[in-house]
Amino acid sequence: MSAQIYISIFTAAVVSYLIRVLPLTLIRKPIKNRFLKSFLYYVPYVTLAAMTFPAIVEATNSPIAGILALVVGIVTSYFGAGLLPVACVCCVVVFITELLF
Repeated sequence: MSAQIYISIFTAAVVSYLIRVLPLTLIRKPIKNRFLKSFLYYVPYVTLAAMTFPAIVEATNSPIAGILALVVGIVTSYFGAGLLPVACVCCVVVFITELLF
């Protein structure tokens, strides 16, 4: 292997380490700013949504099936269904939509 690969791996490791360690070392006091606290509260949800929603639409042969399953899943979960029923309903919706289109 060339030295460029090792430099790339080392750089990725350092950047990944710094992202995790710098907030712990720089922020020692409790955060009192309401805006910053609310922003940090929603960061994991936004990150998960940004990774999940495109994958839902692109996981099927037809984007229409993915979008329809997403909408049905949101409605089903809104009415109180758990994770397994929502996943089963979405799979059925994708299956039926793929058959029709």
